[in-house]
Amino acid sequence: MRCHVPPENLEAYYGLPEQVRFCARCTMSNQRPASTPEFRHTPASKKVTLHLDAEGVCDACRHAEHKFRIDWGAREAELLQLLDAHRSADGSYDCLVPGSGGKDSAYQAHVLKYKYGMHPLTCTWPPILYTDIGWKNFRNWCEVGGFDNVTFKPNGRVMRLLTKLAIENLLHPFQTFILGQKNLAPKVALQHDIKLIFYGENEAEYGNPLADNSTSLRDRSYFTAQNVDDMSLAGLPVSELIGRYGLKRADLRPFLPADHNELERSNIEVRYLGYYLKWTPQECYYYAAEHCGFEANAFRTEGTYSKYNSLDDKIDGFHYYTTFIKFGLGRATYDSSQEIRNRHLTREDGVALVRKFDGEFPKKYFQEIMDALEMEPDHFLGLCDRFRSPHLWKKDGGEWKLRHAIGAVDEEHRAA
Repeated sequence: MRCHVPPENLEAYYGLPEQVRFCARCTMSNQRPASTPEFRHTPASKKVTLHLDAEGVCDACRHAEHKFRIDWGAREAELLQLLDAHRSADGSYDCLVPGSGGKDSAYQAHVLKYKYGMHPLTCTWPPILYTDIGWKNFRNWCEVGGFDNVTFKPNGRVMRLLTKLAIENLLHPFQTFILGQKNLAPKVALQHDIKLIFYGENEAEYGNPLADNSTSLRDRSYFTAQNVDDMSLAGLPVSELIGRYGLKRADLRPFLPADHNELERSNIEVRYLGYYLKWTPQECYYYAAEHCGFEANAFRTEGTYSKYNSLDDKIDGFHYYTTFIKFGLGRATYDSSQEIRNRHLTREDGVALVRKFDGEFPKKYFQEIMDALEMEPDHFLGLCDRFRSPHLWKKDGGEWKLRHAIGAVDEEHRAA
């Protein structure tokens, strides 16, 4: 087991485990937070984090191991039975695929329409600022792939304000985009009387509790709730956003989940296609490139070594940089962990890539994002320092350094 015991009296923010443990198979640590409903996220929230078993193996790696034993033919038979129960005879929309036109949503929509004969509608919550390649891939999804699409563009002033507040209160620049990803599809399905929604892979593929993978159904807590007054956006109660920032409830409605009672009456099913079809991100990339005109970046993505993941939003890099600040886990950790699990990298290669690229500052779009959010760069950098957990970070020669980078921890473990 690869672990680091912190010095005494160092506070661990966000409810993170005080003792940092790295998975024995991938590059992820027990500091990785599980996905939770974003509208419950406040500065006081305590994280549920990645579980490592007695052998030091994380839940995500255990599930990856299990995937090689699943009877995927039987799972596809289950999928066909589900699709037959929803398939329209007249060509009307019979399923909904939310996405941006990235590799995963392109794969989902295409196999459902062209392999299984469904009639999907696609829907999109666009980013604050598209990258050039992201906009091109979105257009190709519809034009080359051949799909109808509903795009909901939220009030830009409100989205920028909430994004800025989410950075200031949570150091979470991606929150408004995640809210749209998770909340838009059920609302569109209600409007178009579509009973079946497909997301790609379950969050448990990457570290949510292992038991979440036992069903294809998406947990309703992600996209529905009963009482708006109990919800928070950008780390603030809805009532405070209305009273303090002059917003109206109508301004916030696009960012909030669908009405609980409407969803209960609708019998909408929200499912993961990855439960039925073996999900491998690299294979989705190849498929999307062949069938939907998807293109990878011409250059390496900042913070990692890859060129085909999370390309559409200029704020993507800030999301992964802030996970590095808060949890000691950057974009190369996330990428290498999933590629190790899919047997495309060895752990040794993954560790080397993490050591080389994790935590690289996303300078390419930095000033443009700061200008869009009307935020001073020094203010953002100061917030980053404020959100560093003492049990993860220390000042060394005037520079911030992780107390236990993955390679160093392994060396300490072997020495012991």
